[in-house]
Amino acid sequence: MFNSVSSALAAVLLARCVLGTNLFVSHYSGKVYTLTYQPNSNGKNGTLSIDNSVAGCGNMPSWLTLDHTSKSLYCFDESSNSGVVSSFDVTGATPKLTGQAKTSGEDVHGWLGESSISTYKLPLTSSSKASQKDTFTMSGKGPVPSRQDAPHPHSTITDPTGQYLIAPDLGADLIRIFSINATTGKLTTCTPAKAGAGDGPRHGVWWSPNDATVAGLMLYTVNELGNSVTGWQVSYPHSGCLSLTKTQTLSTYESGAPPSSTLPVKAAEVHVRGNFLYAANRNDQTFGSEQDSLVTYNISSTGVLDFAEATNAHAWYPRTFSVNQAGDMIAVGGQTSSNVAIIARNTVTGRLGGLLASIDVATPGTDGGEDGLSAVVWNMSSTMNLRLPVSAS
Repeated sequence: MFNSVSSALAAVLLARCVLGTNLFVSHYSGKVYTLTYQPNSNGKNGTLSIDNSVAGCGNMPSWLTLDHTSKSLYCFDESSNSGVVSSFDVTGATPKLTGQAKTSGEDVHGWLGESSISTYKLPLTSSSKASQKDTFTMSGKGPVPSRQDAPHPHSTITDPTGQYLIAPDLGADLIRIFSINATTGKLTTCTPAKAGAGDGPRHGVWWSPNDATVAGLMLYTVNELGNSVTGWQVSYPHSGCLSLTKTQTLSTYESGAPPSSTLPVKAAEVHVRGNFLYAANRNDQTFGSEQDSLVTYNISSTGVLDFAEATNAHAWYPRTFSVNQAGDMIAVGGQTSSNVAIIARNTVTGRLGGLLASIDVATPGTDGGEDGLSAVVWNMSSTMNLRLPVSAS
């Protein structure tokens, strides 16, 4: 959320000092890349450059997660039946492989397989094995036979207390909830929350009006098949499991429908920064051929969403995007265009601005294929924020 400091005597000038690698990018060709964004002297745009690339995340790196505390980058491999999860030390100029463990394959986000969740004791080492693999009998299907003939949990996120794991299930139109044993890491199934029929929930993100407490906590999910976002009110009972109550569902298009009824559009990713929520639309081509959209919502003090605007993602199939630490830039990863685009963001209004820089990474993907660029994350430790006092007028 926003942290504000006011002073009657001084204003604050925020300067950014780039210390090294700004971004990590994964590509389905098997590499993890490091990129640097350098602002131009005019302050209006900049340049992106590829510093280096490393292997070590299997044949199909599909997702990246950066642990800011340990300065470890975790990479997940989507290869069928022979996947891996890998850890890299990112304190140096080049990511260094520090550990790797085998998975059941087809991991698309976190430690999530087709119908099981595996937990690993960190840090990973070259001899790591799953310390706990809980296999759950999952059932349910949705009204879209081509995508919902069976359960398909698509991502995992822990709640702010660290006591629960949430898994949006695209195939069964459920938000699956698990409690976490703090000592063993073992998961216990809780009652899932029901999404709308055909929504296909994909990813989720938390928001609270107060960083210090879970009072007013909301979960927002992006729905791939419904092309929408849903708000969920979070409840923590004195006994039992966390529960979710659906409060609203809004389209990722202001009109309620994509601009073209013939394109196979799919909502992809969701993030929150301050009192603003952002989601990505894949293949809507709202802003021209191979130019998809990002959408912005205002979040009220009670967690109610209000559609604010749609802007150019400057990418085709924006599967992934990330807001930088200062909050003044968004990095968008176009899967099919296989590019990283840096877009300006107003830290006060939350609105997105123009394109600052863009660069192609490796080879483009194919329309709707499992190839191209898979993930992009900012290296939050590579930017130093300097607060310089200046005289108030």
